[in-house]
Amino acid sequence: MKPPIFIIIMSTVILGTIMVLTSSHWLMIWIGFEMNMLAIIPILMKKFNPRAMEASTKYFLTQATASMLLMLGIIVNLLLSGQWTMLNNPNSITSNMMTIALAMKLGLSPFHFWVPEVTQGVPLSSGMILLTWQKIAPLSVLYQISPSINPSLLMAMAIMSVLVGGWGGLNQTQLRKILAYSSIAHMGWMIAVTTYNPTLMTLNLVIYITMTLGTFMLFTLSMSTTTLSLSHTWNKFPLITSLILMIMLSLGGLPPLSGFIPKWMIIHELTKNDMIIAAMLMAMTALLNLYFYMRLTYATALTMFPSTNIMKMKWQFENMKTMAFLSPLIVISTMLLPLTPMTLALL
Repeated sequence: MKPPIFIIIMSTVILGTIMVLTSSHWLMIWIGFEMNMLAIIPILMKKFNPRAMEASTKYFLTQATASMLLMLGIIVNLLLSGQWTMLNNPNSITSNMMTIALAMKLGLSPFHFWVPEVTQGVPLSSGMILLTWQKIAPLSVLYQISPSINPSLLMAMAIMSVLVGGWGGLNQTQLRKILAYSSIAHMGWMIAVTTYNPTLMTLNLVIYITMTLGTFMLFTLSMSTTTLSLSHTWNKFPLITSLILMIMLSLGGLPPLSGFIPKWMIIHELTKNDMIIAAMLMAMTALLNLYFYMRLTYATALTMFPSTNIMKMKWQFENMKTMAFLSPLIVISTMLLPLTPMTLALL
């Protein structure tokens, strides 16, 4: 893709998300979603092949269906209230329609089937945008309509998403699919707390995006897309491999890394609101995510493959500019736990 075309397309993706974030008019929000969806498809098909085309088609069909359902909810809300403004609380019918449409856009269970397939079919850079930037707009709308959302519907989708995100990643060998299932689980954690403390959802989103960005960039640097290729990187890129392992354990929510903070806070918030059984179920299923990340750690760091590489110190002098950019991401992704008391005070 030529640079001017790429800049125009990326500007449209960013503009669409900003329109959703800043609008209080339902029609402008819907237009922002459509701009974002139509502009992201060429990015998904950046490396043109049948697999990328299939992934882009699945993404388009799912997002178009979600947009249609969202527009239906907006029109019903307009007929019942006579207003386009988002601040007008919709009734239960329109609220459920909009929640389901946004769940489809986010890839929440039971509308999650497109996420692993699309992520696996696109390049690592496109997958990174898909699993980070594309989550911001739907979550911002959920944040704003959270007072009128049915908590039971949201909690049911949250528990299903955490379950699917844990079970789905267990038998995967493709790193992009593992990150896709991890994304489904993280989205489940975020929406579980949306009706009780939306600010906590925002904190979870920021930490999730930071960890996922760092993971994708390190996978791109080490040219790893499968568990087999990741297990061979230790001989070539020891520093990058050790950083990948730290961020993956943080994604799994292992204390004392940063990924443990949102899980800890969400469990605290749910128990405070008498959702003890839901909190217990989510905490138990989070162990599934931690298990497959621990398995990757074992395959990569604790098993050494025979090597003919005589340049053992070569890695120290490669990609230093990229590592300088990555270092803040890695620090945030792994070492934020001491700041938890301050975060709790702010919330």
